[in-house]
Amino acid sequence: MASDGGRLFCVSGAGCRCGRLELWGLCLPLGCQAGSRRPLTLPGQGMLLFRMATLGMLLGILMASCFTFCLSHQNSEFALTNPEKSSTEERERKETTAEEELDPRVLEVFHPTHEWQALRPGQTVPAGSHVRLNLQTGEREVKLQDEDKFRNNLKGLKKGKRLDINGNTYTSQDLKSALAKFKEGAEMESSKEDKARQAKVKRLFRPIEELKKDFEELNVVIETDMQIMVRLINKFNSSSSSLEEKIAALFDLEYYVHQMDNAQDLLSFGGLQVVINGLNSTEPLVKEYAAFVLGAAFSSNPKVQVEAIEGGALQKLLVILATEQPLTAKKKVLFALCSLLRHFPYAQQQFLKLGGLHVLRSLVQEKGMEVLAVRVVTLLYDLVTEKMFAEEEAELTQETSPEKLQQYRQVHLLPGLREQGWCEITAHLLALPEHDAREKVLQTLVALLATCRDRYRQDPQLSRTLVSLQAEYQALAALELQDGEDEGYFRELLGSINSLLKELR
Repeated sequence: MASDGGRLFCVSGAGCRCGRLELWGLCLPLGCQAGSRRPLTLPGQGMLLFRMATLGMLLGILMASCFTFCLSHQNSEFALTNPEKSSTEERERKETTAEEELDPRVLEVFHPTHEWQALRPGQTVPAGSHVRLNLQTGEREVKLQDEDKFRNNLKGLKKGKRLDINGNTYTSQDLKSALAKFKEGAEMESSKEDKARQAKVKRLFRPIEELKKDFEELNVVIETDMQIMVRLINKFNSSSSSLEEKIAALFDLEYYVHQMDNAQDLLSFGGLQVVINGLNSTEPLVKEYAAFVLGAAFSSNPKVQVEAIEGGALQKLLVILATEQPLTAKKKVLFALCSLLRHFPYAQQQFLKLGGLHVLRSLVQEKGMEVLAVRVVTLLYDLVTEKMFAEEEAELTQETSPEKLQQYRQVHLLPGLREQGWCEITAHLLALPEHDAREKVLQTLVALLATCRDRYRQDPQLSRTLVSLQAEYQALAALELQDGEDEGYFRELLGSINSLLKELR
């Protein structure tokens, strides 16, 4: 089949039998003669069929093209893929989209002018723009800087100078220099304000040399503590000083030797021995105030305690307590003795060797010395518990032979108390009327319980006293409970009495 000038011809042997039309592989029935080449006239039905076939072919080609395009660009939702992988890819695509939205490179660039303009959120400005916050509207505004000023700032930045965009901006070199000066402790006081401040301080305060000179003109001398103590010792030791002047010197000296350093300085010029020798005075007031000074100097000061033992202070103190002296003098002497013995095991050994327990027993039994009896009992309680604590500490620290522990082990205080009759003496002191005195006596009775248990049980007076005190403090403890005091003072005393009664049964 062929065409010529818009007409169709049928050519036999062209792939379709005669009488049929071949169109894109389809043979349509037509009338023709084999081997003829003549115009082919299509009937009305054949022309309609030919047009419909042509249109169908075009539509099929179009559908095939569309189907191929859709297959090549199909959505992943319709693909036969792993659902987990698809969701992961979808999430990554969303994150990528969010990052692109936040990427400053895709933000809108605002081009400022020389006039202030409002800056909307999400807009960026070129470097070097002048940005401010309008406090009235709450919006950020931006404009271009003056060209001359901006150029000068850029030139200064290139040279390492400060950039004058902000008055608080510094170069890295400035910061390094400031940090170096800060580490070295250097202070910049070269400004006018610093100089003025220094001048003001100089006007308010004067050098010590000028003050000394002015005091000398006024007959006033500035002395150190050492100089004052030397002067007081000289006044006390002077034969031309009156009794009142000596007492005043000792009274002032006691104030200074409370400090540990001053008490040790007293040794450097022999002042301590002068005061110790004052215990030999025939004047009771001198003995009293000399012992007052020594008690203050001995307190928690081992160096002074050692010098005092070597200087014979212990013997002199015991002599005053053993002889007839005023009560006020014996109070101060007992204070000095307690300060010398506490935390000094060597002095405690010497105290026992010199018959110190016998001296204290006589003092307690002396008429009119009941006030001193409580102080003596307190001293004995301190010495007993001090040794116990030292031994317990040595056991905890696994120290078998420290020097101080060996010294405490040589202090045989408990056997001496039992032999000297202190079990009975302490028990009889429980009859004192003061609650504070009873508390201290009860503490001592409990501390001596291991040594004096049989003596306590053989003392009927102690049992009667304890039962009487138990009834008294039960009533007082009940009153405390009514006042809302669950752990009151009398309740504690009642607990000590009950414990002691329980141990003695």
